[in-house]
Amino acid sequence: MSYWFSGQLYRGPDVSLAVNDPAFLYGATVFTTLRIYGGSLEHPLTQWSAHQARLVQVLGHFGWLTPDWPTVRQGAEALLKDYPLLRITCFPDGRELITGRSLAPDLAQIQIQGIGAWVAAGDRYRRSHPGYKTGNYLGAWLALQAAQRQGTQEAILVDAQGHWLETSTGNLWGWAQGQWHTPSLGGDMLPGITRQHLVAHLHQRCEPAKEILWTPEVAQAFEALAYSNSGVQVVPIHTVVCDRSKLEFNPQHPALEALRTAFAVN
Repeated sequence: MSYWFSGQLYRGPDVSLAVNDPAFLYGATVFTTLRIYGGSLEHPLTQWSAHQARLVQVLGHFGWLTPDWPTVRQGAEALLKDYPLLRITCFPDGRELITGRSLAPDLAQIQIQGIGAWVAAGDRYRRSHPGYKTGNYLGAWLALQAAQRQGTQEAILVDAQGHWLETSTGNLWGWAQGQWHTPSLGGDMLPGITRQHLVAHLHQRCEPAKEILWTPEVAQAFEALAYSNSGVQVVPIHTVVCDRSKLEFNPQHPALEALRTAFAVN
């Protein structure tokens, strides 16, 4: 295992942080996860510029120091040879940490067969600063652990009014009445880069997604349901477990192809 930290490449699973480092004490970091296409940061689907812009924006909002971007790119180039997924983490003092991981071993299977999800209602499952991708991901992590105890693979996060927002790791998509829908952006959800890519892709196909609030009643009307992120692209959701009910969707719905074509590698 290798990783890049503060301008240097390291081998092994351990990184050294001071016991009073805000990243360790409070999760005071911001990060982005990107998938490498064509072995290059320049490949359009890798979306390096979008991921960098996300980090720059959040660091500016927080008033944190920005890393040396040529050094960050050097670290990413050093790791992409071995890892198809890179997580770039920025610290308040300008340090960077880049780690890599493999794609899920069952990714091809779940992209076809779909997964189950559980609606994670309750304050404990809400993300801190949900509009930003910070290192404090406790709420989403707790939701994912609870979902797995329910026998499902993902959690669906909701707001105080019960609106469906996103999953613990990605953005939601629902098909109804001949159109794709996705929850509208707001203060309680993260505007994902893959979500942005899919919205633009559907618009180019003259099949724009409808961005609306997702009440439980809206979700019940969907014929197909899916979630997206940089690592999985698009994965159907075949079953959603709620407190007192269960919803079922078609993981082989033909409309899913419109989302999948957004990741076609030429």
